[in-house]
Amino acid sequence: MAYAQPHPRLSVVSNSSQSSSTDHLSPTTNSTRFSLPSAPSLHPPASNKSGPNRPNIYDRNLNKTRGAEVSSAAFAFLFSEIIQYTQKRVSGINDLERQLNTLGYRIGSRALELMVWRAEGSSKAPKREIKLLSVLVMIHAQVWKAVFGKTADAIERSVENPDEYMIVDNDPPIERYISVPRDMSQLSCSSFTAGIVEAVLDGLSFPARVTAHNTPIAQFPNRTTILIKLEKSVLEREELLK
Repeated sequence: MAYAQPHPRLSVVSNSSQSSSTDHLSPTTNSTRFSLPSAPSLHPPASNKSGPNRPNIYDRNLNKTRGAEVSSAAFAFLFSEIIQYTQKRVSGINDLERQLNTLGYRIGSRALELMVWRAEGSSKAPKREIKLLSVLVMIHAQVWKAVFGKTADAIERSVENPDEYMIVDNDPPIERYISVPRDMSQLSCSSFTAGIVEAVLDGLSFPARVTAHNTPIAQFPNRTTILIKLEKSVLEREELLK
């Protein structure tokens, strides 16, 4: 998804602002702040001859929405609310990052499904990548472009651990409007992105454990490294394909 509009920074609520430990951990706390709309009907209502002809959302061609942009302001607000909502239902930073990873995994599996479907519908026959480096390049470029509207900045391989690779994003769009308080400085909201990457790797039969780490530098204070730790079976298969 592409981002176009600036938006004021949104803050993550600090743990110290919670009213009590019981409310902080309970997932069943009643709230009337948000209400979920009823699910849309799969059958569109009869068209009104006097009104505009509005097509059903389920009838839209997915290929025609490929270049559609999403307001960065709307996304920043939604993502901030997701973080604050999730934070009230976890016990600490590690648990919060795991929950964000799980949410990202769901997005990643659907993004991969959509990309494969669009590739199959194109004039060219889709190519299934079987080499690890080709898959990482595809995630670095195509997946990042499809989800965030830009490519990642670098792919690196660990010198000490051959099963570890890193995708570096100097300015993650999801971190751009998030202000983390000092008492939660270890929190990486890009755990959401790590979940997306892990889902894509799993879907392409390259199982791995993916985590996000803050690696700021003077020029890029929001710089993030997505660490990919591959399973042993992936490395063994790579050896056979050489």
